Amino acid sequence: MALEWVPREDGKKDHMLHTGDHWGTEAPCVVYEKRPVTSPEGNVADGLYVAWIRLNNPKQYNSYTTDMVKGVIAGFENASLDRSVVSVVFTGTGPYAFCTGGNTKEYSEYYSRRPDEYGQYMELFNHMVDSILACKKPVICRVNGMRVAGGQEIGMACDLAIASDLAIFGQAGPRHGSAPVGGASDFLPWYLSIEDAMWNCISCEMWSAYKMKAKNLISKVVPVLKVDGKWVRNPMIITDQYVKDGEIVYGEFKTGAEAKEARAFVKEHQPNADFELLDKEVSKMTWTLANLFPACLIESIDSVRQKKKFFWDTMKNAHRHWLAANMSGEAFLGFGAFNTKKITGKDTIDFLKFRQNIADCRAWDMDMFAEVMGKPQQ
Repeated sequence: MALEWVPREDGKKDHMLHTGDHWGTEAPCVVYEKRPVTSPEGNVADGLYVAWIRLNNPKQYNSYTTDMVKGVIAGFENASLDRSVVSVVFTGTGPYAFCTGGNTKEYSEYYSRRPDEYGQYMELFNHMVDSILACKKPVICRVNGMRVAGGQEIGMACDLAIASDLAIFGQAGPRHGSAPVGGASDFLPWYLSIEDAMWNCISCEMWSAYKMKAKNLISKVVPVLKVDGKWVRNPMIITDQYVKDGEIVYGEFKTGAEAKEARAFVKEHQPNADFELLDKEVSKMTWTLANLFPACLIESIDSVRQKKKFFWDTMKNAHRHWLAANMSGEAFLGFGAFNTKKITGKDTIDFLKFRQNIADCRAWDMDMFAEVMGKPQQ
């Protein structure tokens, strides 16, 4: 006997959490848009979409303001609940940066010496990372440029990454007054060897996209410079040689006159970077994901994500308190120095003098801080 007699409710429930209040078009903002799922041949799958979440603050290298963090959260939570969305692409505006982390101007001028305020901000930041890791759709990081500091952390929260070969990757915290505990210290050991993870986490060195591909941090690297109709790989990076004098040199930055010439070439052509190949690879990946069972796909993804989530969830709550407290000390100095570079000509403090003052048991007051900060130039 059929079960027509069992009461049922028709129609569709609205599960969306957010309206469009947290998105915009004018920088600084987060842009949220749905693009049709398209095959490599250009065929459109009617009614199916890829959600594009774009950090739009190019003048500040797509660093995220407090309002932009809210926009990212809203984007991922709505994409997760949207029946028509197959996958998410997380990217930035322009040819220079995916994201360079938190907005240093905001950190220095508002959050420093306001630890409780920064603790509330970290609630939002943690929620942003959680919204990526909890998204019910696969997340692709389209790395259009620098992926540094907090930008590296939210990038690693994504499931897959395809990068411009002009992109660089790394952390900046210990050099500029913070610690990479917004995900980097949790995620990097899963991607890299423990020593590579350690050095990348603490050294503040910037590593090329080719080096990160060789070390398995990202899935694919493509050129974005098209000069006289021909694709040119990043000339600043060694890509035509693997070993030299017993050392692995593939993916390392060139040096000397060769590096100077390459930097000039990139400086000339990067403003006109062409992301055709990057977008083709993203489209190819989203098409592959669309042609899979959705429930089987997200179960597989969440099973892999859980390894990253394990340490992130273990540490994130405690880290927010340390980061808040740090805003009255080293972060005040570090972000302040970076934010006043145009005034002092220096973007870091005098680290050795700071350590000497600590060794002398100096009080952490404004007089001690003034001794290690740069001075306004005439």
